[in-house]
Amino acid sequence: MTRSVPLRRLLVALLLSCTVLVSATACGDSGDSGSATGTGVSASASAASPSASTEKQRLAKTRFVANAGLAAGATYQWIVKPYRAGTFKKGAEGRTFALVKAGLAGGFAYNRLKAATENAKGDPLLSKAVAPLTAGIDSLKGMATKLRNGQAGEGDIGAFESVIDSIKSAGKSAGAEVQDKVPSTSQLTG
Repeated sequence: MTRSVPLRRLLVALLLSCTVLVSATACGDSGDSGSATGTGVSASASAASPSASTEKQRLAKTRFVANAGLAAGATYQWIVKPYRAGTFKKGAEGRTFALVKAGLAGGFAYNRLKAATENAKGDPLLSKAVAPLTAGIDSLKGMATKLRNGQAGEGDIGAFESVIDSIKSAGKSAGAEVQDKVPSTSQLTG
């Protein structure tokens, strides 16, 4: 009887480690024919099939919508809404916490917007719609620091709103409608 418990544990540990090994191998395959972990199928062969390019475009739109939605949700929830409520003003209750959260949200939104523009490159129509917005997104780079330090004003908040609205309308015109999705606090920090 004492022997079955260690054997069962050994079997579970072996099964879990095999699962981790298989999943890590599957996730680590980049699809490049020159890579050491590649399967030997060239990237051009997989891209040649019509279903592969259609799937790539569909995933590009899906990823764009997800990333842009997270950026829009974070911007509205932790930057625009507290600013309009007066939480960023000196002497306001909870100001320090709101500013820290706004700084995190600003960095998070900038990161997700950059990811969304990269995702848009996978779809020709979406790429054309988003291309003119890259300068506006780049202008938000230092905004997180301004928010965190309490130096952001009406124009800065308006810039964030403008970029988010532009991304939403570009997505909608390309058939990828963006809905606000508020990220969790843990997503903001990590």
